[in-house]
This record gives sequence, structure tokens and C-alpha cells, in this order.
Amino acid sequence: MKTTMKNDRVNAWRLPGIIILLAGWISFASAGTASLSGKVRDAASGTPLAAVKLVLRDQQKNEIASSVSGKDGAYSFNALAGGQYLIEAALKGYLPATLAVSVKAGQTAATDIRMNREKIRSEELINKHISREIAPALPDRVAEIAADQSGYMMMKSAGNRSGCGQGAYYNYQPGYFNTEEYDNIVENEFLHTDHNPLSTFSIDVDRASYSNVRRIINEGNLPPRDAVRVEEMINYFGYDYPQPSGEHPFSIYTEVSECPWNSKHRLVHIGLQGKKIESGKLPPANLVFLIDVSGSMSSPDKLPLLKKSFHLLVDNLKEDDRVAIVVYAGNAGLVLPSTPGDRKEKILEAIDRLEAGGSTAGGAGIQLAYKIARENFKEEGNNRVILATDGDFNVGVSSDGELVKMIEEKRESGIFLTVLGFGTGNLKDAKMEKLADKGNGNYAYVDNILEAKKVLVKEMGGTLNTIAKDVKIQVEFNPAKVKEYKLIGYENRLLKDQDFNDDRKDAGEMGAGHTVTALYEIVPAGAETQTPGIDPLKYQKEHTPSDASNSGELLTIKFRYKEPQGSKSRLITEVLADRQVTIGKASEIFRFSAAVAEFGLLLRNSEFKGDAGTAGILRLARGSKGSDNDGYRAEFIQLVEKYELAEKGMQGMNRQSGE
Repeated sequence: MKTTMKNDRVNAWRLPGIIILLAGWISFASAGTASLSGKVRDAASGTPLAAVKLVLRDQQKNEIASSVSGKDGAYSFNALAGGQYLIEAALKGYLPATLAVSVKAGQTAATDIRMNREKIRSEELINKHISREIAPALPDRVAEIAADQSGYMMMKSAGNRSGCGQGAYYNYQPGYFNTEEYDNIVENEFLHTDHNPLSTFSIDVDRASYSNVRRIINEGNLPPRDAVRVEEMINYFGYDYPQPSGEHPFSIYTEVSECPWNSKHRLVHIGLQGKKIESGKLPPANLVFLIDVSGSMSSPDKLPLLKKSFHLLVDNLKEDDRVAIVVYAGNAGLVLPSTPGDRKEKILEAIDRLEAGGSTAGGAGIQLAYKIARENFKEEGNNRVILATDGDFNVGVSSDGELVKMIEEKRESGIFLTVLGFGTGNLKDAKMEKLADKGNGNYAYVDNILEAKKVLVKEMGGTLNTIAKDVKIQVEFNPAKVKEYKLIGYENRLLKDQDFNDDRKDAGEMGAGHTVTALYEIVPAGAETQTPGIDPLKYQKEHTPSDASNSGELLTIKFRYKEPQGSKSRLITEVLADRQVTIGKASEIFRFSAAVAEFGLLLRNSEFKGDAGTAGILRLARGSKGSDNDGYRAEFIQLVEKYELAEKGMQGMNRQSGE
């Protein structure tokens, strides 16, 4: 396929999900530093496209600069050195475009970028791109969807309830187009113990994925598979692990039993319990509320819910706590200087005055929030920025790479970061997870006021007070007992084996009272392998088991952690002996965590889900609900039942449509 760009001949190829434009050498006319400029246009109509996000990268894919096209579609990059660059263009409703250019120092030129509208299959539209408010008004089958310049959705139907003819277009109000963003998850595979005896990862105490998945299912939809982070679903629930009693700030719990979704395999359960601290004994807090008040936060499930949530937190502040409030929209500003926690009325009045409007200068807000936190730093206290947003940064420093680099620099100051996600339709889950991870903090998604109470009141000690940082886990499997293993979840927390002993490598943080749970599915020695074998090695000896392989040990677990303000890690070692325990004899802790893991694999439609199904999940969860004082496990059971209904409804819809 060939397409024409202004003053240049360009070859273009369509690849899955992206249009790549390869431009030849561009001629330049004037002296001085090199620059690029032009307009972004709709490929079909030639109409200029406004609000297109453009990123300039070098040949190593490093980001050099970013920009946003104006109302006339114009963009520019100035003060460039000569060389080869890539321009990436992205806009809601359009396929991403990449322009490869080579520029000469001291010259300037102009070139246009053409973007093609995105086409989405009907089932994707129903699953991910239409809110429940407008779903009843949709045509029976939607063939195409695109977003016009004003953000309206234009849906081309193939027949509809109102009797309009095939091919009619329907316009819906801006805001309904779903632009939620989730990082692609490449699921962990089974690894052969002989060649990969060690499994190393950073802990994760985030719970955002579960509450977000709950929101989507409660709306009657099925979640995108990449919205499902299985480890966060497992860790949403508390488990009755023993309290630490020794010198370390957490205890260790291990258990092994049958794997519910594959009877030939076994499941290993590893749990950490952080030391609980009574609220009255928590260290004084120096908090900066960093609140997004941009136009995208105006809906009831965003800023209004956010304000109610912060009311709950403020009600629990102590006299020696301090709170400042920074807001950002088109610009960032300080609306409340650092104020003692017992002046609740003043803090609440500042929160209640907040209104949404404008664009989103999130990077500027982060800079100011950390500055205020540094100015009021408490040496023996909890110094933390609490960022509350939908994550839709679009002014100034806004790319994931730029923001992550900024946060990595800020964490060296001893100030931690908590990220609270709000809202639907444009939730930038991937961005918020990265920021919390790199900011030595945690990430929660607040879909209702009860979740706000769970995060900011019931779990406030763990959410806001770190007792251990850079917590790493390394498991060594005994090849005499374990042929293969698979870590369930934690795909974005994997570490190199050598990172375990490297105190320079960042890892996860653990809060007071927090629990951390990890599960491994293992293939016992002698069972059928899950991975292809490899040929015998020519230059190395075959693996020779040590004396320890005959000890009856299944695996050895090592943990490393640092004190919250420390730089030297401490090591703990635990051994799990091989035990033959049926799933019916396993603990409630084991069975309920296994039920949640199985549900996560089912939601992701994992290739490793085995015999996973709602009937088995419900049977396991109902039998291990326990006392459930807060009702979270009962809610999980209801969620599985709702998923079952939603899945049946989607299957029925597909049958009616003939797909």
C-alpha cells in the first residue's frame, strides 16, 4: 500500500494495531538547529486532527520530547540535533502512527502525518467500549466504531432495534468512549527446575486490579484480560497468618496441597504477615494530598467520590499529623499549606471547595507535591504523597517514561507515594500502577465509598505506613521433588536471580498489618512435563543432585528486606517440607486463596487454566469463607455468580449475532 505525504513520497504498511510510515530523507532550507513541523490529518478526509499526542524518539526508542497538536492539527519539534528520529502519534479512535525521519543539523522542514480510524469488532465494543448507561440504546449489532473530532462516537450498525436500515450511523455524547489503558501482561509459563532452579520476584501489596474487576463485572461486563492481575486479586483479601514475634517485622507462612484446576499438579502457598500497629501508636504523618481537579474528574464516581473518601481519612488524623493539599488541572497549585491534623474543619473546607475543570498537568502537580512534602519532612514520621486521579495526564510531563523517571528520582528523598484511582471510561491503570511501583508505594482503585473506607480507614496503617521496603522473594526448588513450576501472577514484578542480592535494585514495600500472598503451581517429579525438553548439553555436565535433594524438602524460600529508611537488606530463610495433603484437608487460607487464583485464571482465559470453572470456584470459596467479619469473601462469591451470568449473556449475544 502507498500513501502520499506533503512534499514527500512515503511507503506505508499496516501491521496489527498500528500504522507505520517510513519517510525518506527530508530536505531542509534554513540554517540553525534542526526542527520538524507539520500537521496531523485524517488519512481518509485530510481533516486536521487536534489533541493528537506526539512523542519524538531517537533510534534507541528513548523519548526526546513530546507535544500535542493544536486546533489546526499543527505540531513542531525544535532545537534538534541532526540524526534519525521516530515520531509517534496517538489519538482516541485512531490507530497509532509512527513516522521515521532523518534530519540534517541546521535545517528545518515540514511534513504531515496521516492517521487511520480505528475499527473495533462488535463483541469488543460491547465488552469494553460502551458504558451501561447507553447499552440499551445500542443497535443489535455494531459493525464499526470511530471517534470524530469532538469526541463523539460514530457507530455503524448492521441492523438495529428501531428499524433503521443497515449502515446507519449513531452519535453518542462525548465521555462514553472507553479509553481505559492496561499494560499488556505476558503470563508466566512453566519453567523446568533443572534449568531454572530459582524464581525471584518483588512483593506486590497493590489491590487495585480486584476492585477494578469488581466494578466492571458489577456493571454487567466482562473485564479486559489485561485488567486482571491475579496476584492483586489474591492479595485483596486478608488471611489469618500468625503475627510476627521475633526480630523481623513480618512472619512467614507456607503450605502445599493439591491444585484445584489440575489434579495432577500441586499448589504451594507462601504468605507474609506484616506487624500490626495500633492506630494510636502510628508514627506522625506528613501527608500531601495531590488531587486531580481536571475536567475529566467531573463525573460522580471521580471528584465527588474522591472528596467523600478523603473525608474519611481526615476524620482519623491525629494532632501530630500534618496535611497539605496540592491540586492540578491546567496548572498545579497549593490550596492548603501544611496544616495540623486536629484542624479538621479547615482541611475539610479546602477539600469541599474543589471543583473540576481544565486539562491535566499531572507532572507539575507531582513536582509541587514532593516539594511541599520535603519542606515539612518528619525524620521519624511517615512522609507520603497521596495522588488521587483517573491517571489521564495530558499537559507537560505526561508520558509514562517521563513520569516514572521523575518518581524514581523523588523516592530517594524518603517520601513514599500512594496512588488512588477513581472513575470509569478513561482510567489509566497502567500509568498509575507504574507510578506507585516506582514511588515506593501502593496503588488502590476506589470504586465506591466502602472501598474508600477499606483503604483509608480499615487498612490505613498498611496503606500509609511502611514497615519494610525493597522486599524480595527467591524460591529454590528441589529437582528431586519438583519437575516444573509456575509463579501465578507477579508478571510485572519478576527480578533477575542476581537482583536478589543487589541492594541497589528496587522492590516492593510492605505496610503495617499488610499481608502478602504468592502461589506456585508445581509439577511433581515423575509427572508429565508441561514444557518441551531440550537436547543434552555438549560442553557441560548433566545436573548432579546434592545430598539435600534427598532431604524431603520441597523448596527453600529466601526473603530480603530493608528498614523503611535503611539501605542494607536483611535475609530470612524458610524451608517447606514435602507434604501430601488433599485439598479437602488444606486450611481455609489455602482453599480461599486457591479459589481466587482460579477465578483470576478464568477471567484471563489463561492457557494454563486447566479445568477451572465457576462451579469449582464457588464450591471452594463457599467452603472456605470462614468468619468473614467484613463480608469481603461473601462479596467475592457473589462476584463469581455475576460473572457466570454475564458470561452466559455474552454467549447468548454471540449466538444471536451468528458469531
